[in-house]
Amino acid sequence: MEYTIRTYAYIGDAVYEVFARERTVLLTENPQKLHRATSSIVNAEFHAWLLGFIGEFLTEEEREIARRARNLPVTAARRANQSAHRLSTAFEALVGYLYINDRERLKALYSYIGPLIDEKLLL
Repeated sequence: MEYTIRTYAYIGDAVYEVFARERTVLLTENPQKLHRATSSIVNAEFHAWLLGFIGEFLTEEEREIARRARNLPVTAARRANQSAHRLSTAFEALVGYLYINDRERLKALYSYIGPLIDEKLLL
């Protein structure tokens, strides 16, 4: 089934949030520490950085999904960096696209970024 880029981003936001929470609960059960750890890997700046990191990992089709999402008109919060918000939307759309269309590829993506996320969480 084909969805809009915004729908992929909406789904991807939730899917990545679950992935992030699954990673952070391995570190601590303290609610404050959990929130801080999760917030460090679920934010526009980190998503933008991840998208840059995975560039060479992506197929041409995946790059196209990210490009289309990056070019969507967005309404970022006043404090948010507009560029980071666009790249974050692109990352979320990619995750949503893979979640809906190719879970094995999503698992491969998670394996690819997993060590970076773990390193960030342990800082």
